[in-house]
Amino acid sequence: MTKQKRELLRDDANGKIAGVCAGIADYFGWELWLVRIITVSAFFLGAGGFVFVLYVAAWVVLEKKSKAAAKQESSADYKPATERPVEVKTRVWQRGEAPKQALQHLSNQFNGLELRLRDMERHVTSAKFQLNREFNSL
Repeated sequence: MTKQKRELLRDDANGKIAGVCAGIADYFGWELWLVRIITVSAFFLGAGGFVFVLYVAAWVVLEKKSKAAAKQESSADYKPATERPVEVKTRVWQRGEAPKQALQHLSNQFNGLELRLRDMERHVTSAKFQLNREFNSL
């Protein structure tokens, strides 16, 4: 099983100021509100200057997620939305689907695959398929 390469990017769509906290939350798979609370708490509990400098540096250095996605779309192959991986929450602060939602999502995917498989079996076992195969073998 190969791990997907992840990049630390600013999430400009979900960010409030510059998207740095949203990017960090996305990279580590944490909830956005948790990263924001940790950042604000660190700022007010004594590491204010350090947190401010790190935040501004990340703002300058990190690329926007929308720009990186546009680059990746132009160079990547098309992948249907139904093939996205299902992420299940294992901790309260993590992102992903709740277990019931993930189970429902997987059930829907497998039901769709089952219907496609039934259609293929129906086609392969039909007389039309056998007749076409006989004509092609002549």
